[in-house]
Amino acid sequence: MHTELNVQIDRRRAPRRADRCSVDKLAGSSTLDDLWSRLSNRLFAVVTAPLSATDYERLCPGDMRRILAAADEALARRVDLLGSGPCTLATPIDWHTDFKAGVSWPLRFMRDIACTDLMSPSDVKVPWELSRLQWLIPAGQAFQLTGDERYAAAVRDVIDEWIDANPYAHGANWACTMEVAMRILTWAWFFHVFCRSAAWSDERFRNRFLRTLYLHGEFTERYLEQSDVNGNHFTADAVALVVAGLFFGAGDDPKRWAAVGWQLLSDDLPRQVTPDGVDFEGSTAYHRLVLELAFLAARQREAVGLTVDTAFRERLIAMARFTLAYSRARGGSPHLGDADDARALPFGGQPLDDHRYLVGLIGAHWSVPDLIRGFSGSRAEIVWALGRSAGASLPDTLESQQTASTSFGDAGYFVMRNAEDHIFIDCAGVGQNGRGGHGHNDCLSFEAVLAGTLLVADCGSYVYTADAHERNRFRSTAYHNTPQIDSQELNRFYRWDQLWTLRNDASPVVHAWEPGRQLDRFVGSHTGYQRLSRAIVPVRTIELDHEQHTLRIADEIEGDGSHEVTVPLHLAAGVIVRSVDDGVVVLTVGDAEFVLTWSSAQTWQLDIDAARLSPRYGVVEPCARLAWSYSGPLPAALEMTLAPAAAHRSRPAARSAAMVNA
Repeated sequence: MHTELNVQIDRRRAPRRADRCSVDKLAGSSTLDDLWSRLSNRLFAVVTAPLSATDYERLCPGDMRRILAAADEALARRVDLLGSGPCTLATPIDWHTDFKAGVSWPLRFMRDIACTDLMSPSDVKVPWELSRLQWLIPAGQAFQLTGDERYAAAVRDVIDEWIDANPYAHGANWACTMEVAMRILTWAWFFHVFCRSAAWSDERFRNRFLRTLYLHGEFTERYLEQSDVNGNHFTADAVALVVAGLFFGAGDDPKRWAAVGWQLLSDDLPRQVTPDGVDFEGSTAYHRLVLELAFLAARQREAVGLTVDTAFRERLIAMARFTLAYSRARGGSPHLGDADDARALPFGGQPLDDHRYLVGLIGAHWSVPDLIRGFSGSRAEIVWALGRSAGASLPDTLESQQTASTSFGDAGYFVMRNAEDHIFIDCAGVGQNGRGGHGHNDCLSFEAVLAGTLLVADCGSYVYTADAHERNRFRSTAYHNTPQIDSQELNRFYRWDQLWTLRNDASPVVHAWEPGRQLDRFVGSHTGYQRLSRAIVPVRTIELDHEQHTLRIADEIEGDGSHEVTVPLHLAAGVIVRSVDDGVVVLTVGDAEFVLTWSSAQTWQLDIDAARLSPRYGVVEPCARLAWSYSGPLPAALEMTLAPAAAHRSRPAARSAAMVNA
């Protein structure tokens, strides 16, 4: 376990610890050749054998071309990481520099390095992401498809450079245990892909590779990121211990790693994932990462003949069902909470926010009928993880046929959907058991797809420590589609420089969830503004008319006294505000046209501003923001209706009885 004693010992003895890590310590083999042979014959969690290019092209048309192109980029050392845009790395690679900002970290003992400087635009995630080496995975896939030794040699050379430049426990790339853990996953996969290649036959390289990987296991055990409330870092650490332990197999240390890692993961997963299958960090991106990691550990155990208990398996199946529910029919998912592009072992070329492969991965592996039926999109991830037969067992369709509205009441998320519409509603707590973590100020916010078109979107996350003020803007109330009172945050920030905490002010309250064949209805509120001098409660009603593809949003701001209220809607990228008349806004997306109307007994002012969305880490793109504002005595109410233009023209003038009586 990580203790101050470990820090003090390693500060003095880290070089000697690395020197003493030899083949002799890796129990069960008398020579390096014996060890290499034994490890080569152990099974790994995912497919590492050669794949037939013909079979792969039949299952995943066109994807081999993508893989070979990405492999060529990797061999040329051209990367695009965390919003950097295409960059060509030097030879040897500078592993200690944020090449986006031109800021470097010193090569000293890892606990003596200040990884974060909020007065600088530097982002330590850049060298961390570079050192995960996931950008080399296409080279491994190309080798599996072609057997071309160029790919094996290129990966070997990069790993050799990394070992030279990153001595044990020194430098920024050892400063966070999760980064060490993520490298274990990638390096173990590289080993099983390339272990029989000619390029990896050199004894010196084999010794350095295995010794460094073993030290990664030791380090992860010594510096587990464990606290009273654990998150995805701890999950990654535990999974890496399972993978490292079962990779080496024999010996006291590996056996302990595998057992301890699995026990920690099994104990903590129910604390992090609700019974209905939602990761507690308030983020779809981290939900995806935790599911990938936990599944990898389960698969690794199964590969070597160990069991995975029913409760663990069922929790992962529940996570996949949540993924199925929040995934849009044509791909894409709500940008709920933080996102930093993190993946466990990324094999596919689908857009980063397309999580549908997880549905097929879990469904195909554990034969879950509803997940298999609900799967859509590319089968590449499933073929690379589980093999050709698993990929072939899934339906060949680009769009999901799963259309039922559903709720995840344990977590606080609600999904209204049919074949053309998809409304994701957030009525959840702040995240990470009330600490904030990767959650945002988004209670009562929503995203909306109508008639197959994404119209209302979350702003995303953008960056973390590279710009603290931007970090706080993108997680603020004003950057979400939820009412804001007196310009106050619904969950207060502690300080500008505490980037992963929020005060637990806004407790969600669900008043009604009534899905129906013709109409879905949700009513919710939160307590975030009850702390004001006069308690105020925003109550939001959302209805989806399945036949007319019409969305209605009614906000009632309960309270008294005079206050300022803002109700924003962030339009998705590409949605154009074509015209504005009294109480009517016309929106266009390509050839599609939608009409947004609003009405109220009070006077509301509509402003249309330029805003920003972040589709992935480090990237922003422009969008339009509609913001209704009201200043005056409470209570106040605002009702909006968003519909395709044809449905608007045929809609009766009277408001729906359900909305009037809400």
